[in-house]
Amino acid sequence: MGLRFWKRIKILPGVTLNLSKSGISISFGTRSARYTIGKDRRQTTVGIRGTGIYYTKRKAKKYNSKDKGG
Repeated sequence: MGLRFWKRIKILPGVTLNLSKSGISISFGTRSARYTIGKDRRQTTVGIRGTGIYYTKRKAKKYNSKDKGG
């Protein structure tokens, strides 16, 4: 069983700083619609509040040949 850690810090209304074991990210939006920017990916989440139903679309960072070292 893995151990998970995360902490959300509210910076401004609709803006949160997310801290976890895997890194730092920042989120913009409401609980129903949120856009998150992290080190290696971007993520859009939309949902119906109070139901637990949500959809998340993740987009990984595109690397070019210089980023991969060759």
